[in-house]
Amino acid sequence: MINEIESLLNEFESGKLTRRQVAVSLAALTAGALLSPVSRAQDAGPQSFPAISLNHVTVRVPDLQRTSRFYQEFFQMPLRQHSPTVHILGVGRSFFGIEQGDSQSGHLDHYDFGITNFKADQIRAALRKRNLEIQDERSLESFKFRDPDGFLVQVNGPDYVGHVS
Repeated sequence: MINEIESLLNEFESGKLTRRQVAVSLAALTAGALLSPVSRAQDAGPQSFPAISLNHVTVRVPDLQRTSRFYQEFFQMPLRQHSPTVHILGVGRSFFGIEQGDSQSGHLDHYDFGITNFKADQIRAALRKRNLEIQDERSLESFKFRDPDGFLVQVNGPDYVGHVS
């Protein structure tokens, strides 16, 4: 699934896909992530942590209200949580996060994987061995890190529902 996400992001960055097309494609990938966690765990190598869902994608946009209204109306995504700067819209069991940005154009903030048997300390230790930058050293529920290409990735258990601030 990582290769598909990278391909989508490359097409977006090269102008071949719009932000909306990326959001819809990521939602479709989420639907396809229903592969059995058991078979995934059997395929996993050492120091791996099976991702069983694309939990959410979060974007930063110049006009939170306009963007949120579009996704709610066009894709019938219900508003699950909100604050003055963050809206969380439902996409089946996943969600789509929209944050108020400070630039004139929208961009991907991060994407999140639901991990089988999530244990933050074990995952952090494995990421440190790969010399990857970890954003939060304390949370046991969820945290973010930079992948080898610099993308911001969040990980947590598969039932994570997000938080607005």
